[in-house]
Amino acid sequence: MNFIVEPMSDKYNTEIIDIFNFYIENSFAAYFENKLPYQFFNKFIEMTKGYPAYAILSKETERVIGFCFLQPYSPLPVFKETAEVTYFIEKSETGKGIGKEVLDLLESEGKKLGIKYLLASISSHNEQSIRFHNKYGFTECGRFHNVGKKKSNNFDVVWMEKEII
Repeated sequence: MNFIVEPMSDKYNTEIIDIFNFYIENSFAAYFENKLPYQFFNKFIEMTKGYPAYAILSKETERVIGFCFLQPYSPLPVFKETAEVTYFIEKSETGKGIGKEVLDLLESEGKKLGIKYLLASISSHNEQSIRFHNKYGFTECGRFHNVGKKKSNNFDVVWMEKEII
């Protein structure tokens, strides 16, 4: 492992939002159209309360190179065994196995919480993410056609699922 994880905290606010904003501006990986203010970090903290949420740091430089978390799929108790997975890794650090390792970490931590199913919501234009999830055991379980529009381009929202029990 060429990285370490630290619990997501205000200490990493700026770096995490900068990484997220890169994907907002340069891809379909994040569904927002415009950069977010640093205060949006508080939303991540709120969304992940009681769930694993981490800043990913380079072992060499201790610089934040990504973040990952689980969040409830739904606030309704009948869905307590299902969580949605999110990870964003600095573009220059992708393809190095970090995504797989943090997915393994989130699966392990999720199991400790009684999570049995992971869901991923992915833009149809984010083919790299769809391939990643397919490679690591997720299957497409639903698709909402043309429900999103970003940069004047319509896209589907692809839902993928993985059983982790």
